[in-house]
Amino acid sequence: MTLSLTLVCVWAISANLMAMIPSRDNHWSRAYLLIALGIPLLGYVTYQNGPWVGLIVLIAGMSVLRWPVIYLTRWIRRQQ
Repeated sequence: MTLSLTLVCVWAISANLMAMIPSRDNHWSRAYLLIALGIPLLGYVTYQNGPWVGLIVLIAGMSVLRWPVIYLTRWIRRQQ
């Protein structure tokens, strides 16, 4: 297993642990942190393992952070 995939596993475990802890802002500050760490990590995974593995990691990250993705798609639809 490459370093980038190991870091993705650590990211996923930390995302699940952060989701278990109660939050006053509905976990949005944690979501911003995970997005900020996840985007460069996704690029690193794609660079090191290829585009198909990068796509799988992208889908996995979108399933973890599904509400930011839902709100983004709603915002894009309103802009059209």
